[in-house]
Amino acid sequence: MQKIILADHQAVFRAGTLSVIATEDDLRIIAQCPDCPRLYHALTTFRNAIAIVAASLRPDMAQVFAAARSAGSRLILIAENGDIPPPEVLADLQGLVYRNVSKTALVGTVRQVMRGERSIHPVETSKEAKPEDLVGTRVRDRLTPKELKIAALIMQGLKNREIGARLGTTEQVIKNYLRSIYDKTGVSDRLELALFITHHRILAEAANEAGNLLGLIA
Repeated sequence: MQKIILADHQAVFRAGTLSVIATEDDLRIIAQCPDCPRLYHALTTFRNAIAIVAASLRPDMAQVFAAARSAGSRLILIAENGDIPPPEVLADLQGLVYRNVSKTALVGTVRQVMRGERSIHPVETSKEAKPEDLVGTRVRDRLTPKELKIAALIMQGLKNREIGARLGTTEQVIKNYLRSIYDKTGVSDRLELALFITHHRILAEAANEAGNLLGLIA
């Protein structure tokens, strides 16, 4: 059984990755780390693991690499779409994927790293809109500013009651907004919504901007 440490500050994506890994009989997530202190603790506690670490946590990569080497563990970095890790980080990674990685590609990367191979996914550098971005553009234009703010809070892993408190309204009103958002995006729950937003760059940027307006992003 391959042990996996998952470090990502976005609760929705930790849940999504957990559900993907749970379908694989020989893979098991043994630690979920929403912040750097818990990541460092997990790396020093568990040996011979694969650590899947989101770059958005902004960990001290020298400390991460040192702890992983000491424990005989290997590292897969989740970079934000369009970002390129520094050369010194890239050189020491066993795996690199981007936030919009598909379920199949993520599991494939884990298995390559398990075999002792490197799996470095290329960055998308083109600024031209791709077909999937056209879908994101259409959905972005259909969502109201309030719906984009709610989507940004969903991406942060907040529950309906917490979103209502943040926006000064009731939980029932948020449920009503979510039904509208689900209809416009063609998804059925908050996890599918988060994955949909991540896979459509223009929509993700709009949600990120809404998050900035709410003071969610440092």
